[in-house]
Amino acid sequence: MLRLSTKGQYGVRAMYEIAKAHSVGPVTIREISEKQDVSISYLEQILNKLRKSGIIRSRKGPGGGYMLSRGPEKVSIGEILKELEGPIAITSCLDPSAGCIRIDSCVTHLLWKSLGENIERFLDSMTLEDLLKGNQIIQTGNKAKKGRRAKTV
Repeated sequence: MLRLSTKGQYGVRAMYEIAKAHSVGPVTIREISEKQDVSISYLEQILNKLRKSGIIRSRKGPGGGYMLSRGPEKVSIGEILKELEGPIAITSCLDPSAGCIRIDSCVTHLLWKSLGENIERFLDSMTLEDLLKGNQIIQTGNKAKKGRRAKTV
C-alpha cells in the first residue's frame, strides 16, 4: 500500500493553516498545533525544512509566526511533498539512490514509472489555493464517481 509519512501529511495540513492566514498575517506554530492536533516539536522540524527551502518564511517576536513566501495559488502540494518526502518513487527500482539492475528487462518498470509520473503530475497540479477552495477539483471528481455508481446500481 502506498502511504505518505506523517511528515508529508502534517506538512500539508500545516501549510493549509498558513495559507488560510495568507492575507491576514503570520500564524504561530501554537495555532497550527492546536488546529491540526500536531505536536509543536514535530511541527518545528517540518516547518524548519519548509522555511529552509523557501516555501515559507518566518518572523520572530510579538506578532510573528509563519507565512507563505508567495501566494497560495503558486505553492503546489507536489512541491511541499517533494521537500518533505523526497522524490516520488513508488517502488525501490524507481529510487535513484537504490538503483535497479533489471530496468532494461523488467516487465513492470514502465508501469510503475508511469504511475509515479501521473501521481506527481496530479500533486503538482493541486495548490494550496485548491485546498482553500474546499478541494473543488477533488470533490468534482468524487461527485462524478458517485453519479456513475448510482446509475449502474
